[in-house]
Amino acid sequence: MKVIWTSKAKISFSKTLDYLNENWTQKEIDNFANETRKVIFQIRQNPFMYIASKKSKNIRKGFVNKKVSLFYRVKKRKKEIELLLFWNNMQNPEDLKY
Repeated sequence: MKVIWTSKAKISFSKTLDYLNENWTQKEIDNFANETRKVIFQIRQNPFMYIASKKSKNIRKGFVNKKVSLFYRVKKRKKEIELLLFWNNMQNPEDLKY
């Protein structure tokens, strides 16, 4: 399946990297990037492996690590996986739309 990054996913990923650059070591940043690649690869292989969101069954929540979740949507007809948002799990969950 093809992976599509929404603008919101790009922005939230970039903001996460900015935070990491300020607060983590380069090794930890590299690990985060590798973990992100692995999760996206896993989702491509098995798009329904992660649980559906409580607010929308069309949206799934994967885990990059214990601090960051990845929300995505599977578009079966188009054979696409749409990355929607990288979410810092330390944020207020009530602010989350998905």
